[in-house]
Amino acid sequence: MQNSVIIIVGLVAVATLALAVLLAKMFRKAGPNEAIIVYGFRGPRVIKGGGAVIFPVVENSRQLSLELMSFDVAPQQDLYTKQGVAVTVEAVAQIKVRSDKESILTAAEQFLTKSPDQREGLIRLVMEGHLRGIIGQLTVEQIVKEPEMVAERMRSTCLDDMSKMGLEVISFTIREVRDKNEYITNMGRPDVARIRRDAEIAAAEAERDTAIRRAIALREAAVAKASADQDRVIAETASLAKQAEAQRDLDIQKAQFTEQSRRQEAQADKAYELQTNVMQQKVIAEQVKVQQIEKEQQVKVQEAEILRHEKELISTILKGSEIERQRIENIAAAEKARIMMEAEGRAAATKLQGEAEANIIFQKGEAEAKAMNVKAEAYQGWTQAAVVDKLITNMADVVRAMAEPLSKVDKITIVSTGNDATTGASKVTGEMTKIAAQVPALFEALSGMNLHDLMTNVKAMKPNPGGNSSEQNHSG
Repeated sequence: MQNSVIIIVGLVAVATLALAVLLAKMFRKAGPNEAIIVYGFRGPRVIKGGGAVIFPVVENSRQLSLELMSFDVAPQQDLYTKQGVAVTVEAVAQIKVRSDKESILTAAEQFLTKSPDQREGLIRLVMEGHLRGIIGQLTVEQIVKEPEMVAERMRSTCLDDMSKMGLEVISFTIREVRDKNEYITNMGRPDVARIRRDAEIAAAEAERDTAIRRAIALREAAVAKASADQDRVIAETASLAKQAEAQRDLDIQKAQFTEQSRRQEAQADKAYELQTNVMQQKVIAEQVKVQQIEKEQQVKVQEAEILRHEKELISTILKGSEIERQRIENIAAAEKARIMMEAEGRAAATKLQGEAEANIIFQKGEAEAKAMNVKAEAYQGWTQAAVVDKLITNMADVVRAMAEPLSKVDKITIVSTGNDATTGASKVTGEMTKIAAQVPALFEALSGMNLHDLMTNVKAMKPNPGGNSSEQNHSG
């Protein structure tokens, strides 16, 4: 009985252990990076982040990885942009299975029996096709300068296709864009030049601002220095002025003290001299009583001596300024006297010179008057022949004087429009003839005699061998 119990207990223990081992084999657990797809008589089920008992024979299970898949998207052929430029675009995509059960079941339908390489190949083909379409709608500048925009378009464009496969695009990044014609390289040159230009302009403006600030600082420093120098000069000038005023006051006080002491000394000397003179006068007065004449002489001597002593005392007690003033007054008086004497001398000299010039003018006029009287007396003795001879002799000079203005003419331009004798060069000679014809009339107007009558009288004159022409004229 006891043995049978032990056997039963052992069998129960073995059965329990076998059941535990069987249950352990039937229980499947899903890790955080995977999902278990259970399929069988109860239909497909998704176990995620937990566990489930899978009955053998009637159910089976497969694991589906939920980890992130990262692979390159680099089409082998060149992609043509909107501008027709062939470019090569290399990108990196991160794809994973969605976390919801429907997406997991969809992904299980699409990729559960495929290897990871086959799964990535299918996804890469889909993404390369979408990338080709997006590149064809953009320019090279947009692709190069706006990669985020390209990635956003890729994510939005691939969303539907990826959802149909139970996948989602975590990220899409363009790694490199290049072309064989150096379009991208040349595209950046204007920006490089612009950036270099902006940098040079910024550097020049910075240097300019620095120079301006340096100049302003130097100017302010110079102004501050000039102000400080000015204040220093003003302070030094004020100090020197105060020193000069103090020295002047000191000199004035010294001069006042010196003058006062000299005045006191002079007064004492004068009092002493006066007292001495009084005593001497008393002695002299006693002596004068004896001899009046001697007394008078002595009194005169004493008065002269007193006057000399007073002048000497005055000269010693007067201030230097009074002496200088008297000297200047004496010099001024002497200068005034000299100027007055010079003025009187010049006036006297001018008067003498005027008298001499008047005398000369008078003598000259008197001589000319005498000469005119002599000439008049000589003219009165002339006969008509002499007058005619004088007129005829000077006629050439008169004509020459009248024609002299023509000698000042450098050039004469003659404009003649006809053959008339009064035009052209004949006009000039005609004018000269008219000028010469006016000479007799001029002489008749000046002399009051008819030139024709004078010439007639000349013809009537006959020579007189025994006398002169004037006597012949008188006799006739």
